[in-house]
Amino acid sequence: MAQAGRPDNVRLGVGQKLGFGIFDLGGNMLFTLMGFWCLKYLTDVAGLGALFAGMAVMIGKGWDAVTDPMMGFISDRTITPLGRRRPYLLAGAIPMMLTLWLFFTAPAIANQVLLMFWATGTLMMVNTASTVINIPYSSLTPELTDDYHERTSLNGYRFGCAVFGTLIGAAAVEPLAGAFGGAVPGWSKMGLILGAIMTIVTLLTFIGTKEKKHTREDIPTEGFFATYKAVFTNKPYVILFLTYALHMTAINFLQSILAYYVEYLYPNSFEFLGLNLTTISMMALLLTAMVFIPVSVAVSRKIGKKRTYQICFAVIGSACIIVAAVGHLLSVPYFLALLAYAGIGVGFSYVAPFAMVPDTVEYDAVKTGERKEGAYYGMWTFISKVGAALSMFISGLILKLGGYAANTVQGPGARLAIRIIIGPIPALIFLAALLLMQFYTLDEKSYKKLMGQRED
Repeated sequence: MAQAGRPDNVRLGVGQKLGFGIFDLGGNMLFTLMGFWCLKYLTDVAGLGALFAGMAVMIGKGWDAVTDPMMGFISDRTITPLGRRRPYLLAGAIPMMLTLWLFFTAPAIANQVLLMFWATGTLMMVNTASTVINIPYSSLTPELTDDYHERTSLNGYRFGCAVFGTLIGAAAVEPLAGAFGGAVPGWSKMGLILGAIMTIVTLLTFIGTKEKKHTREDIPTEGFFATYKAVFTNKPYVILFLTYALHMTAINFLQSILAYYVEYLYPNSFEFLGLNLTTISMMALLLTAMVFIPVSVAVSRKIGKKRTYQICFAVIGSACIIVAAVGHLLSVPYFLALLAYAGIGVGFSYVAPFAMVPDTVEYDAVKTGERKEGAYYGMWTFISKVGAALSMFISGLILKLGGYAANTVQGPGARLAIRIIIGPIPALIFLAALLLMQFYTLDEKSYKKLMGQRED
C-alpha cells in the first residue's frame, strides 16, 4: 500500500524544477564564498593568524553538530498551511543576509584572541541562519517526486542554478570588494550584496514551490535519538554519507587554498578584462563544471549514478596531483587548461550524490513506514560543514607550520605547505571516496524492486 503524503511518480514541469532549483544559486554561492574565501578573508583582510582563523572556522562549523540534526528533526515534525519545509525558507531569508553582512564586516580588534572570538561568533550566526533555510530546502527533494531518473533531472536543474551561484561566490568576490574600495569597507559591502542575493532566491523558492499536504499521521513517531539511530542503520545511506564526507573534505582543501596558490605560488601575472588571475582561474574551473553538469546527467542515465560519482573522484584527484607537481611551472594557458580539466570532475560531482540521497530516504521509508527526510538531510548538510571545518583547520595549521605570513612573499616552507594542501592531501581523500563508493549497491534495478515492494 502506498504511504500517505508520499510524492506522486509524475513528471515535473520546467517551472516547478526552476522554482525548486533557483534556491541553490544562493546556496551554492554561499558554500563557494565560504569555501574559497573564508580563510583568506580572515587571514588577509580581518588580520587573524592562520591557525586562529582555522580554529574559528572549525568551532563555528562545529556548532552545526547541534543545529543541523535539530533542524532536520523539527522540520520533519512541522505541520502548517504552508507545508513542512517552506515556512523555514520564509523565516530564515532575511537573517541569512544580515549575518553574512556582519561576518564580512571585520572589526578593528588588535587582540588575536578577541578577534578569533568575534570570527567564531559571527560564523556560528551565519551557519545557524544557513541551517534554518538549507535543511528544509534539501528535504523538499524526495517530496517532489519518487521517480528514479526524474530526481536526477530535478537535481540537474538545481545544480545548473548552483553553478551560476558558484561563479558568483568564487569570481565576483574580489571584483565586488575592489569596486567598493577593497579592504574592510569593500568586503563589508560585498557581504551585504551577496547576502541580499541569498534572501531573494530563498524567497523565490518559497513562492515557486508547493508542498504536498501532510497530516499528523505523517509525523514520525520516533524520538530524537531513535530517529538518528535509525538513520545510521540505513546501509546505503551510511555508505553514501561517508563518501560525501570524504568528498566535501577534499573539495574544501582545494577551495580554501586555491586563492593562496595563485597569488603566492604561481609566478605569472595575468589580467583579462580587468580580472586578475585568481578570479580567472576560478572561472576556468567553474565554467567547465557548468558545461559538464548536463553531461553528467546524461552519463548517469547510461552508466548509473554510482559510476558517474566515481568519475568525479578520479578526475579531480588526478588534477590535484598534477597541480601540486607542475602547476606552478606551466604557462598561463596550460595552467588554465589544467584547471578546466579539474572542472570536468567538479561538474560530475554536483548531481549524482544529491540524486542518490532521496533513493536512500525511500529505502528507509519502505523499511520503516515513516518518512524522515529532514533527519537525513540534516545529517547530510552537517557532514558537508564538518568537511569544511576540518579541512580549513588543518589548512590553517599547515600554513602556520610552514611559516605563512599574509600579504608578503612566501618562503620555501609556506610554498611547500600550499602545495601539500592543494595536492597530495585531497588526492588521497578522493581515492578513499572512490573506493568506498564501490560498496554502494542501491542502483536503478534494486530501487525499482524496492518501489514495487512498497506498492504490495
